[in-house]
Order: sequence, then structure tokens, then C-alpha cells
Amino acid sequence: MKVRTDGGVRDLRAVWFDNGKVMMIDQRELPHKIVIAGFDDHKDVAEAIRNMTTRGAPSIGAAAAYAMCLASLSGADLDTASQEIKAARPTANDLFFAVDRMFSILKNGSDPVKAANDYADMIVDKCTKIGEHGSKLIRDGMTIMTHCNAGALATVDVGTALAPMRRAWADGKRFFVYASETRPRLQGMQLTAWELDQEGIDHAVIPDGASAYYMEKGVDMIITGADRITANGDFANKIGTFDKAIVAKRFGIPFYVAAPVSTFDFNTKTGKDIEIEQRSEKEVTEICGTRIAPKGSRALNPAFDVTPAELVTGFITENGILSPKDIRKVMINE
Repeated sequence: MKVRTDGGVRDLRAVWFDNGKVMMIDQRELPHKIVIAGFDDHKDVAEAIRNMTTRGAPSIGAAAAYAMCLASLSGADLDTASQEIKAARPTANDLFFAVDRMFSILKNGSDPVKAANDYADMIVDKCTKIGEHGSKLIRDGMTIMTHCNAGALATVDVGTALAPMRRAWADGKRFFVYASETRPRLQGMQLTAWELDQEGIDHAVIPDGASAYYMEKGVDMIITGADRITANGDFANKIGTFDKAIVAKRFGIPFYVAAPVSTFDFNTKTGKDIEIEQRSEKEVTEICGTRIAPKGSRALNPAFDVTPAELVTGFITENGILSPKDIRKVMINE
């Protein structure tokens, strides 16, 4: 991804491996400053996933792959390490996909660093293809809406929901993006808007509650990411996605979900079976450590909601654009 600094434009990934350490952009510090964190213990990487130093399903998967790499290099028990890493966050399927994949590879004696690097490169390749397929949906003059952050920060590089936008913009198409702020951690405002700004893509941040207002005024398409997609096409994404899908249906706005095949969980039948992560109420009641809610008020803070397949126009994957009825045709053969 393009990262503008005082020293010029740098090309960085969200997560990578360097000199025995897992490196990652500390996303909690964005957009105000760029901080690079490094970890040499798999338990610390698991904590970085838990506290959202890195976040976004594919980036979580890559971080988990590198955590398994560290566990192997240190001689830790892989069975124990895999459970410790999986316990970091419960909803995103990529976390479990990456750990299980690395566990199998490492048990066969493969080089840990190469295996983890290959996993991260695979994610970037998939996102590049998502961009190629999805960009064909974007026309000059369109108004697009997105939710949460499904850009390069969330996906190692390139993005899922932002991948088609990046590719279309690079191809010379010009359009406008509404990026909803995305409660409770404001990832749309702090991260998606930052990425769009880095790329020079025309956009504006809107409050989550203003989505229906702007859809009625005119939105041509909505593209979001996903953290887990079930066998029937239901999917979990950042809280507030379900609201958008309902309103999009009301106004006849195409609603697309961009995600690699690793996000599909064919072992989970419907969205009702997805465990929804409940995060600290302080993420709602406080801003930068300052309490904004009354002392006597508590907050409920689900990180995700589930959107039923019937509200999805299509899934933009590395294998093409699939309808909810077509997703069972996807063969995971990595």
C-alpha cells in the first residue's frame, strides 16, 4: 500500500516478517502517526491480534500464520500454540484457516518462514484478483458506499472491498466513495478514509446513522468486506453492515461482499451459528481514555452483525463474482 511520510511515499504491507520478528503497522495509532511494532513470541502476536494492533480478517490470518512460524522456530508445542492463537478472536474465519493450514504444513517439516511468507503472498495475490474482478463493476461517475475497513491494512496489502476501487482508480475511472465511520472503533473514519486519502481517491466520511439518508439521495453500489461467510451465504461483518444491506434492498442498490475464499466457512451452515465477539464497553463509553457516557450507563458492544444471504447481490472473490447460490461451487484447494 502507498504510505505517505515526510521522507516520501513508502510501499508497506500491514503484516510481514523481518529478521526473526513479526512486523506490523500498529493500526491503533492511525491516522495520526505510523508506528511499526515487532514481536518475536507467538503469544505476543496473539495478543496483538486480540488488542487490534492488527485487524481485518485476512491480516489476522497472516499474523496468525507468522505466529505459528514463531512458535515453530522457538520449539513451542504446536498443538498448544495453535489453541493460544485461535483464542485471540472468535469471529474471523481466516484466523482459524491460517492456523490449521500452518499446523498441517509445519507438521510435515516445512520451513516455517517460507510457509508463513507464502501464506501472506497468497492473500495478496487473492486480493489483487478480487480487485481485477470487482473493478469491472465500477463505472465513471459512480457513487459507492463502504463500511468498516477492508483495505490493505485489513488484508496485508491491496484490500478486499477497497481492491476494486484501487484498481478502477488506477485504470483512470473516477468515482466518489462514502466511508461510514463504523462504530465502535471508528475504523471507517480512521483507517478506510486514511487509505483512500493515501491513494488520492475522492471520498467523504459519514456517520453510520447517515447511510440511509445518502442512499436515498443516490448511491450506485455498496461494497463491504466480510469476516466469515457461511455455507448458505450469510456473512458476518463489522456491526452496522446488516443495517446497510436492509436499506440497500429498500432502494434497489446492488450490495456486494468482497472476500477471499479463505473467509468462507463451509462447516458453518448459517449465520445463526456464528459466534459474535463482544468487546469492551469502553470502546463505546470512552474516546481516547476520556469517558463520554454518563458514569451510571453501561454499553453493549457487539463487534459484528450477520447479514442474510438474501440481501447480497454477489460475492467478489479471487475466483470471480459469485451469487449466494453459487458459493458452494467454490473449491478450496490451496
